[in-house]
Amino acid sequence: MMMKMQSVVVCTFQSVIVKKKSPFHQMRTLTLKVTPIRPLSAELLSLRTLSSSSSLDYSDQSRGGLPRFFSKLLPPSKGGIVRVQGDEFWHMTKVLRLSTNDRIELFNGKGGLIEGCIQRIDRTGLDFVALEDPKLVLPQSTYWHVFAAFGTLKGGRADWLVEKCTELGASSVTPLLTERSPSISENRLDRLQRVVLAATKQCQRLHELILNPPMKIDGILPQIAQSKLSFVAVAEASPLVSVLTSSKSDSGGLIIVGPEGDFMKIAELFLQSIVAKSLVAQLASPDCNEVAILFFRFKHVIYTCILRFFKLWWTKDFTEKELNMMVEAGATTVGLGPLRLRVETATMALLATVILWSDSQQTSSS
Repeated sequence: MMMKMQSVVVCTFQSVIVKKKSPFHQMRTLTLKVTPIRPLSAELLSLRTLSSSSSLDYSDQSRGGLPRFFSKLLPPSKGGIVRVQGDEFWHMTKVLRLSTNDRIELFNGKGGLIEGCIQRIDRTGLDFVALEDPKLVLPQSTYWHVFAAFGTLKGGRADWLVEKCTELGASSVTPLLTERSPSISENRLDRLQRVVLAATKQCQRLHELILNPPMKIDGILPQIAQSKLSFVAVAEASPLVSVLTSSKSDSGGLIIVGPEGDFMKIAELFLQSIVAKSLVAQLASPDCNEVAILFFRFKHVIYTCILRFFKLWWTKDFTEKELNMMVEAGATTVGLGPLRLRVETATMALLATVILWSDSQQTSSS
C-alpha cells in the first residue's frame, strides 16, 4: 500500500549588507534561502495526537501526566459532567490555552481523582466529562500538624511558610496566637487559603492541607495532651535529632514554633545600664535641678514603661508562662542548632526532619 508522504520546506532569512559610498549609511537586503529536508511520514506527523489521546498509567498521572485542577464536585461515574468556573476555568483557558477535547484531571482535595476531557467551553465556564470512574486515594501515612506564630510576619514570609508546609506534606497549619504575636488579619487568612490550593496543585497532593483558624495557647493544650509526640522549638534545648533517637516511633504529632527571637534579657541589661548612667550623670552635675530629682524619684515607672515598649515591639518567642504550660501538658522542647532562626526557617527545619524520620521509621518497620 502506498503511503502518502508530506514534504516540509524550511525557510531561512540571510542578511546581506550592501555598502554605499557614504561610510555612515548601510542598507540591508534580505535573501530567501529555501532548504528542503527529509519528508516526514504520516505516522510521525500524528505522533503528538496519539500521545495525547493514549491512556497513561495512574502512577504516571500522579506525577503530573495530565494537567490537574481543583473542583469541589467530581462526576460520580464515567460519563458524568461537572461545570468548572472561576479561577480554575481562567487558568485552563487563558493561561494554559486548553480547548475542547483536551484531557485533564480533576481532584477534590479529599483524595478523589478523576480523568476526563473538556466537552464544551463558553464565556462563563466549561463542561468537564469523565472518561473513567473516580478514584479514591487514601491519605498519607504520616500526620504532622504545624502550629506557628506567624501572624506578624511581613513581606510574603507567611505565604512562603504555608506553601512549604504544603509541599513537605504537613496535614494542617494553625496560626498560633501568643502574648507576643497576638493577632493575624482575616485578609491574610483568605490569601493563605489560595496559597494552599496553588501549592497543592504544584506538588501533586490529592489531600489538601487544612488551614485552621487562629488558636491561642490555651486551645492547643488539649491537643498536646492527646498527642504522643509534641515538639516545641526552643533555643538551647536538647538537639532535635537526639530527642528523635530516644523517642518511640509514631505516625505523626505536633510541631510548635513561637515568634522569632528573644531580646528581653538584652533589653533589660541595656535599660538598666542606660537608666543608671543617666541618673548618675544628672545627680553628679552641678546643674542638678528639679527635673533630675523627679526623674530619680520616678525611675522605676520610667523603667517599666520603656521595658513594656521592648516587650511589645522587640520581644519574641514564647513567654516563660506559655512554655511551662505546654511542657506541663506533655510537649517536649527541642533545639534546632546554635543559630537564631526565623519562624519560617525553624518551621521548615523541624517539619522536614520529623517527616523524614517518620518515613524512615515506617519503612524500617515494614
